[in-house]
Amino acid sequence: MMDILYTGPVPAERESPMVRSETSPSRARRGPTQRPNACCFCWCCCCSCSCLTVRNEDGGQARRKSLETKLEPIPNYEPCAKPTVDEMQLWAHSFDKMMKNPAGRNVFREFLRTEYSEENMLFWMACEDLKKEINKSAIEDKARMIYENYISILSPKEVSLDSRVREVINKKMQEPTPFTFEDAQLQIYTLMHRDSYPRFLNCAIYKSLLQEASRPPSES
Repeated sequence: MMDILYTGPVPAERESPMVRSETSPSRARRGPTQRPNACCFCWCCCCSCSCLTVRNEDGGQARRKSLETKLEPIPNYEPCAKPTVDEMQLWAHSFDKMMKNPAGRNVFREFLRTEYSEENMLFWMACEDLKKEINKSAIEDKARMIYENYISILSPKEVSLDSRVREVINKKMQEPTPFTFEDAQLQIYTLMHRDSYPRFLNCAIYKSLLQEASRPPSES
């Protein structure tokens, strides 16, 4: 029998406020836009729904439809081996090491969902995916999709970037490359590190997962 792939803890049900909050400059806490179903975060990789569902709130559904058919969406959660206790303890000492670990990204991403800032991780992952692309046509399509999903002020998943970075992106979008969003990706990475990561280390999701993994087999 195949081993069950680890995608993270099952999230607790959360009450979603009806109004999106924009009070935090870092946008770390906000009211929800439409989110993936909670069933996507489970102990297997069988979920087929997409975390990059294209919204039609800005009336751009028809314009984006052609891009949807060309691009494979980023998986809802990354299939990976279940992390060891040592690996999870290492996450508390190094944000960089956690972000390089698929299981670490999954758990941190679930925490970001509770703060309604999951788009930060999705944007970072989309940029990583773009960097691996070598086909010019695919680069242009993926860059446009990233721009419309995370940079456009019309997008409900817009990430928080300063005006300088936005200006750089607008210029680079005239001829996109795999590194068009490099400055923006670094800014969002830094935001997650400084703003969300300290709270993640004290959240119930991380603590309960670490506690469960630390139990002797007889107590599990």
